[in-house]
Amino acid sequence: MTEANTKNLKPEADVNVDNADQVQVPRSQGGRSVYGNKLEDKKRFARKPVAKDEFEQKVVDLARVTRVMGGGKRMSFRACIAIGDGKGSVGIGMAKGADVQKAITKAVNQAKKDIVNVAMVEKTIPYSILRKQGAAKILLKPAKPGHGVVAGGVVKVVLELAGIRDITSKIIGTNNKASNAKCTLEALRSLKK
Repeated sequence: MTEANTKNLKPEADVNVDNADQVQVPRSQGGRSVYGNKLEDKKRFARKPVAKDEFEQKVVDLARVTRVMGGGKRMSFRACIAIGDGKGSVGIGMAKGADVQKAITKAVNQAKKDIVNVAMVEKTIPYSILRKQGAAKILLKPAKPGHGVVAGGVVKVVLELAGIRDITSKIIGTNNKASNAKCTLEALRSLKK
């Protein structure tokens, strides 16, 4: 820096801090940085803490799908995501996107909008239930403490995310993962305490 440039700068010692919670903030007027007398709260400029997402998420199904257009095939990705907090809340979301990450993000947002609070008694369900939705058919039966989650495939994922620790289940209908996940969620939704 030349001497002419350094004469125009204010030394840092001229910036006064009267209170620990307040600092003097430079204001910009017409592209020039100037120091005003106005004090701003430090809290206004502090970064807000990012809330940790309380839901655990697992990918139930991920598929590359195509749509035939006039100019050829257009590919996209479909994601089916299950989320849960392990304390009785679980949700399923399904969405499509141009790439895998967009599809997963959209599916998680949809799952958060469709949360089910499960009626549980001592980490199991209160009674047996048989639920049919489309081609999927799921049987859920309560189990004694210590029995564990006896379930297949995606049903086990949904039940564990819901926080159920002792249950027996049977997939009777289709083997489609997304359909079975939705059917399991509807079975849990229809439970009453």
